[in-house]
Amino acid sequence: MNGPAIVIHNLDHARAAMAAAAALGAPVTLLSAPGAAAYLGASVFRDMVEQAAAEYPEVPVSAVLDCGGDAGLALGAFRHGLRAVRLAASEEVLAKVRDIAGQQGAAVDESNAPALDLLDEPDPAAACRAWLAGS
Repeated sequence: MNGPAIVIHNLDHARAAMAAAAALGAPVTLLSAPGAAAYLGASVFRDMVEQAAAEYPEVPVSAVLDCGGDAGLALGAFRHGLRAVRLAASEEVLAKVRDIAGQQGAAVDESNAPALDLLDEPDPAAACRAWLAGS
């Protein structure tokens, strides 16, 4: 991960996180919601992150798509250009996905660091500023 993590659920959340990071001169990691690969899809998440990142090119950003327990979705995320995924799988499956990821310059994110989830935040921009300032 490239900086403190923020769980985003839409483009407005991604923009709020990027704007806060830009204002503070901080890196940020944009995480999808748990299991988002199954309902949002890798290309939608990738495009959302890329659009927000293009508005703040000075901000170091990484993106992590949560694939739940589906290794196929994780591999698909790599094919769609994402460089990091989360995967809840057996150690045997994780080892295989880590190997494939490494061959493609990608990774399985296994961080347990806390993350700010913007789902129920009434003011995502203020929440992001406070989260990044305190990290």
